[in-house]
Formats: sequence, C-alpha cells, structure tokens
Amino acid sequence: MSASIGVAQVTLYLEGTTSLKQKRGVVKSLTTRMRNTFNISVAEIADLDDMRAATIAIVCVSNNQAHVQEMLAKAIAFVERNVEMGVVGEIETEIIPY
Repeated sequence: MSASIGVAQVTLYLEGTTSLKQKRGVVKSLTTRMRNTFNISVAEIADLDDMRAATIAIVCVSNNQAHVQEMLAKAIAFVERNVEMGVVGEIETEIIPY
C-alpha cells in the first residue's frame, strides 16, 4: 500500500491587524473554516509573535497523488479568496510519497 502526503506552507501578510489577539482571531477563523470545508490538517507554524505575519501549514494524506495535489490547490485557492485583513505571500508545496 502506498500513500502520498501533501504539505503546503503559506505565509500571510496581515496588514490590517493591530494586535496579536486580532491576528489570532483572523488565523483561527481561517484555519477552522479550512478544516471544516476540506477535512485537512491546518496549523499556524511560524511568526507566532508577529502581528503582521502568519505562516500556516496545510497537510493532506491520500492513497492518490493526484487527489493530494487537487486538495492542496483547492485549499490554497480558499486561503487566497478568504484571507481577511491581509494578502497571501509565499507559498511552498511538497508531495511526499510514502
């Protein structure tokens, strides 16, 4: 049996946030909606103490590599459409055969 693990790292630049509390609210709202919509794993992984930036990781596991790529693409498009008070910066993706 083989599996594919897809990982995307997305950096968000939150120009409209004025406090860490506000930033965490924006990030939590986005990550919760992503989990509910796509049934994927999402977590804030870097820039935790910077109120102007957030880096999130998106992870999907499947037995079909094409499905993993499609899910990551849909999740990234969702982030681009739904990020509040900011813009999407760098995006890195990797597919790991397992």
